[in-house]
Amino acid sequence: MSPVRKGEALPIHNRIGVLRAERRMTRAQLAELVEVNPQTVGALERGDHYPSLDLAMRICDVFDLPIEAVFSRTELGPLSAEVYGRPNQEGER
Repeated sequence: MSPVRKGEALPIHNRIGVLRAERRMTRAQLAELVEVNPQTVGALERGDHYPSLDLAMRICDVFDLPIEAVFSRTELGPLSAEVYGRPNQEGER
């Protein structure tokens, strides 16, 4: 499965790297679970490519999170701020 090319007008931000690190999961481990190449996981984390809807849903299944907790059209703040209502370092919620 190949990822969708990056779009300039409508970016897709993600928390894949943070979620993977929290679970002490390597790119290769995540790639195996979602049936892609480890380089694809790296490209997704960097924002070089965007996932298909199917791949995005498989990634969310691995982390047991809803899609809006992993992917967004706007930059993602700390997940703790969204879950617990804690402000980020700039004092925003």
